[in-house]
Amino acid sequence: MYSAPAPGAWNMALDEAIFEATLTSASPPTLRLYAWEPACLSLGYAQPFADIDLPALEQHGWELVRRPTGGRAILHTDELTYSVSGLQDEPRLAGNILESYQVLAQALLKALQRLHIPAQAHARPTPAAGSDPKGPVCFEVPSNYEITVEGKKLIGSAQARRKGGVLQHGSLPLYGDLTRITRALAFTDEATRQSAGQRLLQRATTAEAVLGEILPWEVAARAFESAFAETLNLSLIPGDPSPEELAHARQLVAEKYAHPSWNERM
Repeated sequence: MYSAPAPGAWNMALDEAIFEATLTSASPPTLRLYAWEPACLSLGYAQPFADIDLPALEQHGWELVRRPTGGRAILHTDELTYSVSGLQDEPRLAGNILESYQVLAQALLKALQRLHIPAQAHARPTPAAGSDPKGPVCFEVPSNYEITVEGKKLIGSAQARRKGGVLQHGSLPLYGDLTRITRALAFTDEATRQSAGQRLLQRATTAEAVLGEILPWEVAARAFESAFAETLNLSLIPGDPSPEELAHARQLVAEKYAHPSWNERM
């Protein structure tokens, strides 16, 4: 399903509501494509809240949310985000985490191929020299089956498994300055912040940087939709969230994703 651009708390709440619905088969396995408005910095499930420079975040007018999936911080703006929800025994999600990553990575590669982006997937990427595996920025930290172009990370993905289900998130930066995220992260001094930004540009990229022109969100979304359908042998049925999913998402916003007890819990 396509979703209109929405605040971070709503995006995470709706993903979880859909995920919960797939666990009981109230909803089928779901591919959701969406954007964020306003810009939002998301923390990984187990990432320390201390990684955030909260006054700087507020100064820029960016929101904050903690994801239910792992990984490190991402500034969600000028991007296409996907989420996949389904039962763990669904054939396309079955197996261990690496195996399901591999299957979904093939769909992502097919989508990028259709967008004329020559990408590759790496099962166990080697950290670049000088990188910090515990650094705060997601696109600087290698992940399983990350999608790269000429050695630079393009799509970062993270997965959560619970109650027999799988939820996987990922984002494709379409355009813009990737170093913006460093303005809202805590560093010991300005030199360290500048160094982190330089490393990020060396290790990550955007669709615009690869193609030489801005890739419209709608074009990218159609490529993702058709690639997932073909690669995973799916018959995708467009649809909107059910009334039950929407009600659950509103509850999750109020009780979890817009609440300090979740966002600031570590």
